[in-house]
Amino acid sequence: MNKLTSDILDRLRGADGFLSGGELCSELGITRSAVWKHISLLRKTGYSIEAVSGRGYRYNRSTGLPVPEEVMPLLSTARLGRTIEFHEMLESTNQRAKTLARDGALEGCVIIADSQKSGRGRMGRQWISPPGANLYFSIILRPPVPPLRLSQIPLLAAAAIHRTLDAMVDGVSAMVKWPNDILIGGRKVCGILCEMETEADLAHFVIAGIGINVNMHEIPGDIEGIATSMSIESGNELSRPEILADILNHFEPIYDEWLVKEDLGDFLPYLERYAWLKGKAVSVERYNGRVTGMVTGLGRSGELLLTDDDGKAHSITSGEATIRKEAL
Repeated sequence: MNKLTSDILDRLRGADGFLSGGELCSELGITRSAVWKHISLLRKTGYSIEAVSGRGYRYNRSTGLPVPEEVMPLLSTARLGRTIEFHEMLESTNQRAKTLARDGALEGCVIIADSQKSGRGRMGRQWISPPGANLYFSIILRPPVPPLRLSQIPLLAAAAIHRTLDAMVDGVSAMVKWPNDILIGGRKVCGILCEMETEADLAHFVIAGIGINVNMHEIPGDIEGIATSMSIESGNELSRPEILADILNHFEPIYDEWLVKEDLGDFLPYLERYAWLKGKAVSVERYNGRVTGMVTGLGRSGELLLTDDDGKAHSITSGEATIRKEAL
């Protein structure tokens, strides 16, 4: 959307009732024909705008898409979301974000897609990304911290997302599943995929890719038993722009506080309070083998703390954890 179209949208939103075409022409220095073209463009984008001869135009309803014009007025952030790039479709938002980051995009730039052709979760899994229903977005971060700390970012993002979901989905308890998922009722509603480019002692950038099932009313058969959506759990249609803005508003202060700390220490009480795996018998698949045992908590650097069946303590920095069937 160009600036003039955006300006007309802002004026219509701010008007108390109808706004005449003549007023828009006078304020913006354009013709009535030009005003009509911009109104038509807004309607094609999905905005409901009423036109009455002799009275002018009246804004009725937003598009519902997580476009910059819908998200940015809701932000209280200084950096995150102050540049937003929206696409109807992308291969993946992480892929686009990496291209922009390599070209020098500033920290806080957010890339959003209404759908993805090749959305991915951890371990190369596909993230089903239909249009018109969910949130798929990536945030470019440039944290001035040692690369060893970067693995903590998914848990920071999880804390911010959890706070938003917990507030917006009444009557259910969202939980954080180490290291990068949010669950409701034991089924996945959100996944986080962080990718980065670093040198030995320097992080060039981190891409925090996030997918949230918002308004999916039916879960595809192959993931029906393991996934859910905010709409299914709440029984309500939810605003994607409001959810995205709320996540960014929560994430920025968490991220900024973490930058001046040495680890996750200050956030551990919150993460442990909502930790799905704590106290459960699990099996953790790692690249170098499997570990089984009881989860006792989280370490200050975000590692999963586990005591195996022989009583030996383990500190696991990465892997895929599943609850053991015999513990169900």
